[in-house]
Amino acid sequence: MSTTGEGSTSDPPVRLSLPLEYEQDIFHSLRAEDALVILARGLGLLRLVTNLLHSYDAAGNNLILLVGADERENGWIGEALAEQAAVSGSPKCRGLKLVNTDLMSVGTREKLYAGGGTFSITSRILIVDFLSGLLDASTVTGMLVLHAERIGATSQEAFIVRMFRQKNKNGFLKAFSDQPEPFTAGYQPLTTILRNLFLRKPILYPRFHVTVAQSLEGKRKAEVIELEVPMTDSMRAIQNAILECVEVSISELKKGNLGLEMEDWTLDSALHRSFDTIVRRQLDPVWHRTSFRTKQIVRDLSLLRTILHSLLTFDAVSFNKYLDTVLAASSPPPGSTRQSQSPWLFLDAAHTLFDSAKRRVYTGKITESANGNDTDGLHPVLEEMPKWSLLAEILEEVEQDMYFNPTPLDESNGSILIMCGDQGTCRQLREVLQTMHAVRDDIINGDVEANGDDEDIVEERKAANANFMMRRKLRNYLQWKRDFARVSSNLFAENQKAINGTSSHGSGQSSRGRAPPNKRRRMRGGGNTSNINRTASGSIHVAGDKDAHIQSLMNELAPEETTDAAAKLDLGADPLENMEDYYELYPMQDVVLVHPYDGDMDDHLLEEVKPRYVIMYEPDAAFIRRVETYRSSHRNRQVRVYFMYYGGSVEEQRYLSSVRREKDSFTKLIRERGNMALTFGQEAANLDPQESFLRTVNTRIAGGGRLAATAEPPRVVVDVREFRSSLPSLLHGRNMVVVPCQLTVGDYILTPQICIERKSIKDLISSFNDGRLYNQAETMFQHYASPMLLIEFDAQKAFTLEPFADLSQTIGTSSLVGSDLQSKLVILCLAFPKLRIIWSSSPYQTAEIFAELKKTQEEPDPIRAVSIGLVAGEDTEGRTFNQTPQDMLRAVPGVTGKALQRLTLEYENVLAVANADGDELAGLIGGEKSRQLRAFFDRSVWDVESLD
Repeated sequence: MSTTGEGSTSDPPVRLSLPLEYEQDIFHSLRAEDALVILARGLGLLRLVTNLLHSYDAAGNNLILLVGADERENGWIGEALAEQAAVSGSPKCRGLKLVNTDLMSVGTREKLYAGGGTFSITSRILIVDFLSGLLDASTVTGMLVLHAERIGATSQEAFIVRMFRQKNKNGFLKAFSDQPEPFTAGYQPLTTILRNLFLRKPILYPRFHVTVAQSLEGKRKAEVIELEVPMTDSMRAIQNAILECVEVSISELKKGNLGLEMEDWTLDSALHRSFDTIVRRQLDPVWHRTSFRTKQIVRDLSLLRTILHSLLTFDAVSFNKYLDTVLAASSPPPGSTRQSQSPWLFLDAAHTLFDSAKRRVYTGKITESANGNDTDGLHPVLEEMPKWSLLAEILEEVEQDMYFNPTPLDESNGSILIMCGDQGTCRQLREVLQTMHAVRDDIINGDVEANGDDEDIVEERKAANANFMMRRKLRNYLQWKRDFARVSSNLFAENQKAINGTSSHGSGQSSRGRAPPNKRRRMRGGGNTSNINRTASGSIHVAGDKDAHIQSLMNELAPEETTDAAAKLDLGADPLENMEDYYELYPMQDVVLVHPYDGDMDDHLLEEVKPRYVIMYEPDAAFIRRVETYRSSHRNRQVRVYFMYYGGSVEEQRYLSSVRREKDSFTKLIRERGNMALTFGQEAANLDPQESFLRTVNTRIAGGGRLAATAEPPRVVVDVREFRSSLPSLLHGRNMVVVPCQLTVGDYILTPQICIERKSIKDLISSFNDGRLYNQAETMFQHYASPMLLIEFDAQKAFTLEPFADLSQTIGTSSLVGSDLQSKLVILCLAFPKLRIIWSSSPYQTAEIFAELKKTQEEPDPIRAVSIGLVAGEDTEGRTFNQTPQDMLRAVPGVTGKALQRLTLEYENVLAVANADGDELAGLIGGEKSRQLRAFFDRSVWDVESLD
């Protein structure tokens, strides 16, 4: 199970947990040279990274950086490194140290770096430490970069790698990814990412790689039983209806947007989660000119895909309940125009969808009589999911197998692991397993008359079904529907806001009118089922319930079922003394664990649980490979896998499509690797000093300019909070020295006279709303001769203010949205006539503008830039504050920029500010500001006018 790594004669050998041949091949290749590893999902990427880190950690005297790991991956890698260090017994192993918060002081980080070891650092902190000199890149032994598919030209990880390579030519650099699809989008994507990472060699290991296939398909191959579950007729009819609605919506989308590239706008691609992103990315540049109908269809496609997924995961009652919510959110109140409704609601397929979903729950002919008590023929149907009965059969088969083979002949512990797609499905299956043998109380007590059906009663007692659970869900659904009419009229207005984003579509009175509180959708009669009833506006008429009908269904349900045995637990306090005398652990062969798919965490789950039987309730290609890897890595652990999927369903199609897309992506990568040109990068550090000096000469002396020549590169002082954006990386790429500082005034200091406050569009809107921008402009004018406001747009979106509006805008005011932001900018310019506004279409253009502004100008002083705006005697080094309380206080009336600084220095937390005396606050921030602040905190949470 382990191989011996590199070690000295005095130290114990480094033991690695890489039992499979392809893992050993990748490990040796990475130890030999730098490369980008692209691995198929489920083949143990984190285990490979952990062993590679352990091989360097055990050698000692190293400073290794792990970049791009999220919190869960840090936990995984840290635990695995500690375990391997214990197995190897190497005295030099130090484990993984996390540097992932701004609360860790500068001195603490400096001591950690000086001591060496393996560090997982967030990108923003590492950038600041590299630029400030707190961590010298030349002392770093090497760097490992996870999630290489996310690295773009302007990403923080690319910035880190560039700084690392400029000062360190000998340190190793390895990059990893298990998602091949992003590497195939665009022109030569693999070459581009390799250039961003300063790497030359890609290592590709798909599932069909010869070594991988030999490792996973040998004698220790896992036993996989494939089970195709047929859908019910109702489920198939609903699925076909949803697919028809999706197809019509895509065709409508194509008709309204003829100028866009629509090759990927197909029914097959619409089933994947990334379809919304693809469509929105293409529409973003013209989103402000996009019609409301197009925006509505884009949202409808996302909604229909969610409905399609819910059909195969929700039970019949929950699915019908979800459709009620969808219909209420998509159907406007009376008096609205037809154009404001979702187009797919007018299709016959929509009627089939809602009607079939209702008939899966209950059926019956409902006729409206004068007294509303005509309830003849109503009865629950409560269609169960087909997988539930198959799951019960599998568990029975497993129980029989364990009965005839009570003692396993291997290291497996006999437990059963059921894997699902999400937590919601896990809760559903737990409820099914807990109640599938429950029987109605009236049957148990003998209250039901047999009438010759004794055999049926006996069968109901024995058979495993979800009838008990479904009847309880129906009862809860009917109670929910009684209260649903109170809020359903508000859902449409909220849905309209969501379609338009921050602004809403002006639809006249349709958005402001509300449905009457007693409005109910009428149920169609059963006389002529071929005719589809529609409302006055043309949308479909869906079967609904009046209060009398709901009450009739409530009465039909047995009231004895309301008591659940699991709900009678006594939850009193128990110190659990002498616990071993009264409790014991379940034997593992009696444990059924229901767990959702969790990516790389599933490898730990398999190692810890050691299941004998694995039931895949939903298909997942990556988990199948994890089971194959687990089985091939352990000779003495037998695994039987039951693989369940709905035949002819979207679930099967989505699974096959994902496997095909991954295979096609690897095929394209292999082809590109074969045709890839070898890139030799020219580093700026290798330039001749004389040539570097001549490049800084400015010969444009017209208009009062002066001839300047200096070998010192241009310098920009940048606020540390700005490193979330890509602009500092682009400035560094233009051979500017970026100096990170904690600035009080401005975001970028270009010269001793030029101070720039950068605002994205969303930040600009919020700054106008809370008045923060006026305070920032005022402080800039107090300390700098040429303050400027930079308004930076997204490179992928339109270079215009039309798409943006205040978040406070309501429906019916869309005509005011376009001019609102411009008018606020005009007011700002009138208040500060000398304020210069820079319009930039992208960060690339901003970097060019900064380079032009710095020509023939003096360089800024970082120490002076930091000291500007500080209170006398304030420490400029240790100013580290939590941003969240500051953001909260900034939104309080009366709290300006200077007031916020004084409150932050004076009080420990927001609670202390809220409890501060008014006179004390007046002496600190002024009388008027203190009155506004106290009035805000003293205001009652109750609406006094409504109470009166």
